[in-house]
Amino acid sequence: MDREPVFRRKTAISYKTEEKTVVRGYNLSELAEEGYSFCDALFVLYQGRIPPEAEEKMLKYEMGVFLEHSMSPSAVAAIGVSAGRPNLPCAIAAAVSTFGGVHGPGAAHGYMLNKYLERAHREGKTPEEMANVLVDEYMDAEKPVMGMGQPQHIDSDPRAEPIHVKQEDLELEGVYLRFQRALEQHFHERRKREGRSRVGVNVVGSGNTALMEIGFSPMAGWCLGSVCRGWSCAAHALIKYVGPEDRIVPKQAERQDYARKQKEEGEYKKWAI
Repeated sequence: MDREPVFRRKTAISYKTEEKTVVRGYNLSELAEEGYSFCDALFVLYQGRIPPEAEEKMLKYEMGVFLEHSMSPSAVAAIGVSAGRPNLPCAIAAAVSTFGGVHGPGAAHGYMLNKYLERAHREGKTPEEMANVLVDEYMDAEKPVMGMGQPQHIDSDPRAEPIHVKQEDLELEGVYLRFQRALEQHFHERRKREGRSRVGVNVVGSGNTALMEIGFSPMAGWCLGSVCRGWSCAAHALIKYVGPEDRIVPKQAERQDYARKQKEEGEYKKWAI
C-alpha cells in the first residue's frame, strides 16, 4: 500500500498502513508471532535492534523488580487522584509525574556516570580512579551521590544488589558496572572512615547501570521505569487491596500445576481489573 501520509508529521520510529504497523523497519505483528517479547519490542523501539537473549533477560528482570513498590509517592498520588473519580489516565499521569530526583527511576544517576566516565577518558584515569574522584567531589560538596540511599529501605534496597548480580550472571559486565561497583566501594569506605552509617545502593544506582550497559540512555531508562511503574499505579487507582498472607513464589517447574490450581479456585476474580 502507498506510504504517502495522510497528514504531514514525520517520525523515524514507525509507520502504519491498513495491513501493518512497522517499528524501526520491523512488522510489529510479525515480531509477536515469532515469539519476541514485550521487552524485545522495547529494544526495537528505543534502539532499533533485536537484542541478544541475555540483554532481553536483563531488561525483563529489571522491569519485574521495579514494577511495584507499595505505598511510595507514585502509588499515593494514584490513589489520591482516583478518589476524585476522574478517568483512569488522570490518576496514572499524576502518579508518573512524581518521578523526579528523589522518587522513581530518574535520569540523574545515568548522566552522572556518563559525565565522569567521559572525564576519565579525557584525563587518562581508570574507572576506579574516577569513581573515587566522583565520590570525593560530591561528598566534599555535601551533595548526595546519585544512586545511593533509599528512604523506604533504610538498611539497603533489597532490589539493588540482586540487579548487579543478575547483570554479572548474564555476563553483561562492562565499564558501567565496573565504575558503579568502584563508586559504591569508595563511598562505603569513606563513610566508614568518617564514622557514619552505611548507606546502600538503591534500585536506580543498580538499575540504571544495567540499562546503560545494554544500550539505553539515561532518559530512556527514565521512560522505561515510568512505563513499568505506571501499570502498578493503575492497579492502585482501581483496587482497594487487602491481600493474602505472604506466599512462596513457585519454581518454574511447578508453574503449570500451580497456575491451574489458582485459576480453578477462582480467587483471582476478586482482584482482576
